[in-house]
Amino acid sequence: MWRKQHPWGARFWLRGLKWLAGGIITLWAGLILIFSVMPVPFSAVMLERQLSAWFTGNVSYVAHSDWVPMEEISPAMALAVMAAEDQRFPEHWGFDVAAIQSALSHNERRGSSLRGASTLTQQTAKNLLLWDGRSWVRKGLEAGLTAGIELVWTKRRILTVYLNIVELGDGVFGVEQAARTYFHKPASRLTASEAALLAAVLPNPHRYKVTAPSAYVRGRQQWILRQMRQLGGEGFLREHQL
Repeated sequence: MWRKQHPWGARFWLRGLKWLAGGIITLWAGLILIFSVMPVPFSAVMLERQLSAWFTGNVSYVAHSDWVPMEEISPAMALAVMAAEDQRFPEHWGFDVAAIQSALSHNERRGSSLRGASTLTQQTAKNLLLWDGRSWVRKGLEAGLTAGIELVWTKRRILTVYLNIVELGDGVFGVEQAARTYFHKPASRLTASEAALLAAVLPNPHRYKVTAPSAYVRGRQQWILRQMRQLGGEGFLREHQL
């Protein structure tokens, strides 16, 4: 016999979803406030990689980064990631409208060769608080978190967090760990050429390797070095207080 669903059932689940959404938003807001001043011990992408390793039986894998303040990161590294990923980083409020329009135009012409337009702030929001991969849901959440980060953090803080949690190879997170893994030196001593090589693998650090750079990676490294000079070198960082 068919029974009419009790209205309280739907209300219960709706209320539960509202509480869950409210809790997640509160958690994100709290983390944005905390990490505006505190070092970031772990990111969502690190957690995703760690769980994936455990589920596949790789119990020796440990996802972590070695946090260092901006004063202990070579200026060349900060300049390299901006030259490679987001040259208008000091000027925009988290979204580079010109880059988005350019990417949309490119993707319409070449549907199989998609180009992204994520700013360093968007990448920081995704790496820190969301999951990897592409979906409209994630992009929507990323947009909201990007706005929150830009509202609370300084540009220098965004760049500091980005450089400390960015993935630069299999199990390699942050520029300090990358510098010691690949060049056997601290991030403070990275040269412009080394910084540009690290930035060159950022589109896909699992496909492109710092230890065995392809012709594409070497070409991209040289392009980044030219962009670093055209931006104005370290004077660009001083001008924008980065």
